[in-house]
Amino acid sequence: MPWEKSFNESDVLDNAMAVFAKKGYDSTSLADLIEATGINKGSLYNAFKGKKDLFTQALLRYDTQARAGYLAELEAMDDPKAAIKKFYTDLVTTSVEDPDKRGCFIVNTAGDIGGHSDEVKRIVVKSMEHVEAFFRRCIEVGQVRGDIPESVDPQPTAKTLFSLMVAIRLLGRGAFDRPQLEIIARQAVSLIE
Repeated sequence: MPWEKSFNESDVLDNAMAVFAKKGYDSTSLADLIEATGINKGSLYNAFKGKKDLFTQALLRYDTQARAGYLAELEAMDDPKAAIKKFYTDLVTTSVEDPDKRGCFIVNTAGDIGGHSDEVKRIVVKSMEHVEAFFRRCIEVGQVRGDIPESVDPQPTAKTLFSLMVAIRLLGRGAFDRPQLEIIARQAVSLIE
């Protein structure tokens, strides 16, 4: 008789994502995943082939939900400069209001990328490239509209904006409080003024 899933795969991925985001791949045990997802070891292996595959799928789901959807909303705004400002305002708020101080699953994974598969590296790099490209597009559109000075060089400024986003996500895990994170966010926005 073929094996049949008795659980919602999306729920399992969401629960696994939360554990991996908080603890990281290496510190997450199979017992942690079984407890968080509510499925047994056999079901986990039948559905996901193991911890590595579950991690990869959870990371991809996080990227699709957290990064892609959010950036699409910001790019739909009619004012690219306001979109960048909102990005940083939301970033600080999300970091400060996260009760578990998990940070960003993609950024956290980038911090220990060396031990991951090529597939995980590809997901992380692609996600980071998309965020940087979002900043670059906003700068270029803002310059065409006259809202961002022509003296702002889009590519290096986008890379710096991205790097400051990473800093906020890492420092927002508990090392910095809201006022300190807001200083970084203001400095980031000042790069396009």
